[in-house]
Amino acid sequence: MPALDAEGYLLDPAEWTEGVAVELARREGIALGPDHWDAIRFMRRYWEEHQVAADARFVIRHLTERLGPGARNRLFELFPYGYPAQACKIAGMRRPRAWSTG
Repeated sequence: MPALDAEGYLLDPAEWTEGVAVELARREGIALGPDHWDAIRFMRRYWEEHQVAADARFVIRHLTERLGPGARNRLFELFPYGYPAQACKIAGMRRPRAWSTG
């Protein structure tokens, strides 16, 4: 497992792998399914392109393309303790300082 900060976020997002995601999700009590992976992979692509974590609204927009208008609620069903607290952590992002939840 790569180095984590005191709250369990990766110190270096470049060290993220899908295996790391599975372990971080397990620690959060989440069994990753297809919708989780769709959101996480989108977040990783966004990070690789922009070198910053995607705001929740971008992930919601992405999920809406596949899931329809219930995507916002689905994101919060997938990560019940919040986008920054779980989705960002599992996707290997650093802890966000300030965040819009979409």
